[in-house]
Amino acid sequence: MKQAENNRNFPAPLFRDPIFDGASDPTVIRNRAENCWYMFYTQRRSTSVQVGFSSIHGSAIGVASSTDLKSWLYRGTLENLAIEHGHNTFWAPEVIEAEGCYHMYVSYITGIPTTWDYPRHILHYTSDNLWDWTYRGTLKLSSERVIDACVYEVEPHLYKMWYKDEDHESHIYSAVSRDLYSWEAVGDEISDVPQEGPNVFVLNGRKWLISDYWHGLAVYESEDFSHWVRRADILDSTGDDPAHITLGHHADILVEQGEAYIFYFTGQAGENCKDPALRALTAVQAARLRVSGNHLVCED
Repeated sequence: MKQAENNRNFPAPLFRDPIFDGASDPTVIRNRAENCWYMFYTQRRSTSVQVGFSSIHGSAIGVASSTDLKSWLYRGTLENLAIEHGHNTFWAPEVIEAEGCYHMYVSYITGIPTTWDYPRHILHYTSDNLWDWTYRGTLKLSSERVIDACVYEVEPHLYKMWYKDEDHESHIYSAVSRDLYSWEAVGDEISDVPQEGPNVFVLNGRKWLISDYWHGLAVYESEDFSHWVRRADILDSTGDDPAHITLGHHADILVEQGEAYIFYFTGQAGENCKDPALRALTAVQAARLRVSGNHLVCED
């Protein structure tokens, strides 16, 4: 299923990071105290010197806020996440409100590697205000190379996490928890293709999972949050519009009052761009999302 034309209710791009121009891996949550939405994202150091894969590492978690989901104000980065000395790497925040506070699960790498050959873990933090975070632990999951957590309450007080396990062919693995602190790894859950950035949500009473398999976003549907059936892809085409320059990557779904919005990132240069400096630039995009038959559709 090809990508629908850009949602004209949203600007394209929706948001560019004003520090490094590398906004990616967005997640959006309502800040109830401030009566607005917060976007947390990987602040890739896209305009930094590139030594190997260094500019993708060393990233902080960027924060932007909005009152209408269309106009976003850069607010800075989360400053109190350090668990060890040095300049380290934070990726792909997952932020939810549950059990009386906010919880964040974020991918973490020590230092600024120039290659991919380093352990990755998922860290857990809690907060009362989305700014001041307390480290609660490093999750012990299915391997030492896990990233891109997604958490959803599948039953009252039963939470499930989906994540990418790079030591197991980059399949989507899962874990469960009753308290959001202690997690029990379940195992391989989606293995048809390597992928990352899973996101689970319910829309029109149906259970969905989307993930980034680098050819657009793969879409799956389930009756039990465990056994998934592949549906048609979304955000899998390119074009001339600023929202279509590259395929859609690593998305988050916000569902409020029956309406769904997808936030994802794209490159700012074409898929075939040969300039590595331009290829590094990324931006956040958005569209409405609806169910059509057995498929999801991005639309105006």
